[in-house]
Amino acid sequence: MNRRDSIKAIGLSAISATALLEACKSGTTEAAASSGTGNHPVADTTGRQDFEIARDKTLVGERFFDAKEMATIAMLADIIIPRDEKSGSATDAGVPAFIEFIVKDEPQHQLPMRGGLRWLDMECLDRWGKDFVGCTPEQRIEVLNDIAYPFKAGPGMQPGVTFFNKMRELTAIGFFTSKMGIEDLGYKGNSPGKWEGVPPEVLKRYGL
Repeated sequence: MNRRDSIKAIGLSAISATALLEACKSGTTEAAASSGTGNHPVADTTGRQDFEIARDKTLVGERFFDAKEMATIAMLADIIIPRDEKSGSATDAGVPAFIEFIVKDEPQHQLPMRGGLRWLDMECLDRWGKDFVGCTPEQRIEVLNDIAYPFKAGPGMQPGVTFFNKMRELTAIGFFTSKMGIEDLGYKGNSPGKWEGVPPEVLKRYGL
């Protein structure tokens, strides 16, 4: 299954241009948390104030998620966007580091993300006596299938649905604002045009 099929199967909804542009304001080129998940350089210092740069460096130096939480985030991110023949996975693009940064930059995400990770582990413990990371790949997909489709999820799955929606959104924003994700989309941005003069047919029409 390639990346696009995987995203479709897991129920990824469209990400708005506004959300992507908003995500571009934050990022880190520093080392990720202790999970070893790489970097996510989604922003540079061009056009930014010194105090903004200093604040981001401070946030990068702090830690919110512990190693176990980061391992779960990395595993979830790679299920949502796995490596394929075109480009790397979410963790290859530094998405876990991006999510770690975002929850410090925008603290309103902290409680939903930490609570959601806890909910996921408790659900797996209830089913199989193991946390999410300790489950088999088949078991992980089974529990995610129960929360990945909001209109199909049972009443008891609503906390998981809410968490997975946020995790999926942050993963997609993190990936598609990374260098790897932008290359995956084939987005070139603004580029200068090349003037090659008046077309010959126009010159001929006006006798020039």
